[in-house]
Amino acid sequence: MGILAEDIERVRAATDFVAVAGEHIALKRAGRRWQGLCPFHAEKSPSFSINAEEGLYYCFGCGAGGDVITFVREIEHLDFAEAVERLAARSGIQIRYDTEAVSQERQRRARLVAVMTQAVDWYHERLLTSPDARGARAYLRSRGYDGEVVRAYRIGWSPDGWDELCRALKLPADLAKDTGLGFVNKVGRLNDFFRGRVLFPIFDVRGDPVAFGGRRLADGEGPKYKNSPETPLYSKNRVLYGLNWAKAAVVETNEVVVCEGYTDVIGLARAGVRTGVATCGTTLSDEHVRVLKNFARRVVLAYDADAAGQAAAEHFYEWERRYELDLAVADLPPGMDPGELGSRDPGALAAAVKGAKPFLTFRLDRLFLRADMRTPGGRARAAEAAMDAVREHPSDLVRDQYVMEAADRTGIRPDRLRMLLEGRRPPPPARRQTRREGPEVEALRLAVNRPEDVAEALHEVLFVDPVVVAGYRALCASTTLAQAIDAAEDEAATLLRRLAVEDADTSAADVLARLAREAGTRVVAELEAAARHGDALAYAGQIAWLKQTLEEVGDPAQGVEATGRLVRWIVDRFEVEA
Repeated sequence: MGILAEDIERVRAATDFVAVAGEHIALKRAGRRWQGLCPFHAEKSPSFSINAEEGLYYCFGCGAGGDVITFVREIEHLDFAEAVERLAARSGIQIRYDTEAVSQERQRRARLVAVMTQAVDWYHERLLTSPDARGARAYLRSRGYDGEVVRAYRIGWSPDGWDELCRALKLPADLAKDTGLGFVNKVGRLNDFFRGRVLFPIFDVRGDPVAFGGRRLADGEGPKYKNSPETPLYSKNRVLYGLNWAKAAVVETNEVVVCEGYTDVIGLARAGVRTGVATCGTTLSDEHVRVLKNFARRVVLAYDADAAGQAAAEHFYEWERRYELDLAVADLPPGMDPGELGSRDPGALAAAVKGAKPFLTFRLDRLFLRADMRTPGGRARAAEAAMDAVREHPSDLVRDQYVMEAADRTGIRPDRLRMLLEGRRPPPPARRQTRREGPEVEALRLAVNRPEDVAEALHEVLFVDPVVVAGYRALCASTTLAQAIDAAEDEAATLLRRLAVEDADTSAADVLARLAREAGTRVVAELEAAARHGDALAYAGQIAWLKQTLEEVGDPAQGVEATGRLVRWIVDRFEVEA
């Protein structure tokens, strides 16, 4: 990490968490907490809560939680040090680095980004002014790209010489290799990676140049498209072309349009669709989707998803379920990509995006369009193919709605289609983890928020849930809540973060009474089991006393004193046996 620990704590203490979060979501005070719609998953009722005093957040919908540094990391897609630096600049804090621990990787990255920035400028200027770029300029004009577009996207030209960029930037071989700008050939000579191509710089979400996409001219050599290799700066499965420009519009509209190439992104923008991004030479990956779900809940595919067919369905439905996304497909004219359609008919492209259909609807529409619906045999074959597609969807309710739709379109009764559908039913999706509640959790909530009310009354012997026990032990072993969360295991830490942003409005006496009653009942059961297998008289007195005390715990007049007696007896018994 490299930043001094004391400076990290200064940044945390100086940051107004509510003000930071308020720049991304609308917050409303609710008691001692602040609440709003979670920025990390789609929801209609607020489940995101901030404890401003402790500097912690937790979402009751998706389980996301942490401090203000975690929040900035997740919402702005930064690493830890970058998030601290961003917050420090906001608070006017000069942070210091442990020179022995400062990562050389961070320094190296800054150097690589600087070299890439020089390359973007050099290639761009070459396109604008060099005589050898006349063909490239003519090609761009033929695509309708004027000077404004060229400058907006920093489009460039790589000359056909062997090493013109490397010589112009005086690149050593290691920097050329680590940026993907050059390579050492078989005879030991440093060559440019791109030669004779129109270049589209690829920026990461922060706006740093990390790679290039190159398109050869019609008379050029090599593949039509060529992208930078994987480098320390660039991973094609994580970086999306155009997200740096589109992210504000994506957040504003809660929708992102995914296409295949850089010219498609430009075509979308020219059609007024400012939310386009591209995967650049690879299919949409799980890592891409993890990035996008932090910006939008609706993902529109602006390429022929029907070609992916069954192979894509499993991924699409899993992404919808896991990330709570709505995944739709823009119905483009056959054989036409967004770049071409945006150039020929921008209105049609904008309409296709606006009218994007759910993936399964899109597949069935294409299926029925190709089928011969004039004959009984054609309709039957279409129904069988439709049920094969519908069967892949994990939701019973959704499947049944598509059964009804297919029945309308084929004229085959729904009950017959259901029989066809149920020939192969997929396993049900995994159930989500249930929310922990009950007296144990309520007692731990008090220990987190009002420790002075329960400090003398609680003991770990009163808890049986292992996660609650781990959370309580972490609290007892720490001087601050933040330390307890850091020390606790994953589930216990998550529970503590959740409880930190919940109001503890319940009566401490009532919670302790319920907790003691449950613990006493367990002890009675243990003693009665022991009595059945041993000397019953030896346990009779203890069992009778416990049952009498449990009744008194429920009596308003004796409850507080009886609870204290019961807890002390259980704790003493535990310590004697230990």
